[in-house]
Amino acid sequence: MASQKEMLRRRASRVRRTVKAVANGRPRLSVHRSSKNIYAQVIDDAQGVTLAAASTLDAGLKKDLKTGADIAAAAAVGKLIAERAKEAGVETVVFDRGAFIYHGRVKAVAEAAREGGLSF
Repeated sequence: MASQKEMLRRRASRVRRTVKAVANGRPRLSVHRSSKNIYAQVIDDAQGVTLAAASTLDAGLKKDLKTGADIAAAAAVGKLIAERAKEAGVETVVFDRGAFIYHGRVKAVAEAAREGGLSF
């Protein structure tokens, strides 16, 4: 039987494969969450570069947040990633939730990014 880590890796690659298939050249908004922080990146897979990134470890966010592991912190990261993506000239993305279910902090990042002006 596969280990927990291997199962998460398989699920993430399965989701990523599906997201890339429907992307039609759009960059992907990839989200990763740990027990203490949340991270978001806008990635152009055609060129293999990160166009924008944000996390709860950013200096501007870290001092304003009580903790990096709650929904308020995730919403702040979503707004920041939308702002940075717009500065990089990105308006539309595809959402890559990785191995995480679309619930809680991952959902908060997505909704805040939509409110910030990204469309997906």
